[in-house]
Amino acid sequence: MSGLCDGRVVIITGAGNGIGKEHALAFARAGAKVVVNDLGTSGAGEGASGGPADAVVAEIESFGGQAFANGADVTDFEATGALVAETIERFGGLDVVVNNAGFLRDRMFVSLSEQEWDSVIKVHLKGHFCISRHAAAYWREQSKSGNQPNARIINTSSGAGILGSVGQSAYSAAKGGIASLTLVQAAELARYGVTANAIAPAARTRMTEEVFKDMMAAPDDDAFDEMSPANISPLVVWLGSTDSADISGRVFENAGGWISVADGFHHGEKNDIGRRWQPEEIGSAIRELIAKGPKPTPAYGTG
Repeated sequence: MSGLCDGRVVIITGAGNGIGKEHALAFARAGAKVVVNDLGTSGAGEGASGGPADAVVAEIESFGGQAFANGADVTDFEATGALVAETIERFGGLDVVVNNAGFLRDRMFVSLSEQEWDSVIKVHLKGHFCISRHAAAYWREQSKSGNQPNARIINTSSGAGILGSVGQSAYSAAKGGIASLTLVQAAELARYGVTANAIAPAARTRMTEEVFKDMMAAPDDDAFDEMSPANISPLVVWLGSTDSADISGRVFENAGGWISVADGFHHGEKNDIGRRWQPEEIGSAIRELIAKGPKPTPAYGTG
């Protein structure tokens, strides 16, 4: 196999189904050596099975690609360290980490349990930390030894993380944290030859089939399937290639045939009176600032 990512070594989490599976297949077709990490849980994070990851590896091998399956829990710091070590041992290095694993525990905020909150924050936010932290340590070591990497971290945020989504407070908080984490990774790891970017995809997967059920049906015949998870992977493959070395610290929204760069928080209008404010003065000043600035995009599910 040869292509845009010829010879690059890629770990993809949550790669047994949906978007992660399409990432794995696309990277392999682009010439990468792929580690298919998947715990084999349901869309709600229940159970475990090696079947999905093994099936993706078999499909990659069927067209001549190189891959191996791994069932490490992305929230287990020790297990993810072992995964990074195994990848380096078996494939001779590591170039790209694609953090994709996750599940949902949708609930209105007032009904959300502590366990539901903890589980969603853990799989998404800690799950993005663990493998990336071990990979970053490896890349820093390579850089300090004079072998400067050309490495990539590709995180998975969400429109919910950028704008918020009714009924998904834990998921939105985790995905918003991932977007912010990406900015810090990009700033801190640049010296070691590492870029960090995030995607906020929309596609038909086990996680979204209920949220977007009216949009999820695949089209008939040869019509373009705007909600296919395969639509997301070309952007991720490019971000994982050496061609993307000048792009870092960005969040890309992607669905169907479109890509956009999300415009996140930035400094807005300022009202400075040159002294300490009095509480009675704040209301009019805040309303004046809000009137001068752009209106925020509404959270998903608000109308």
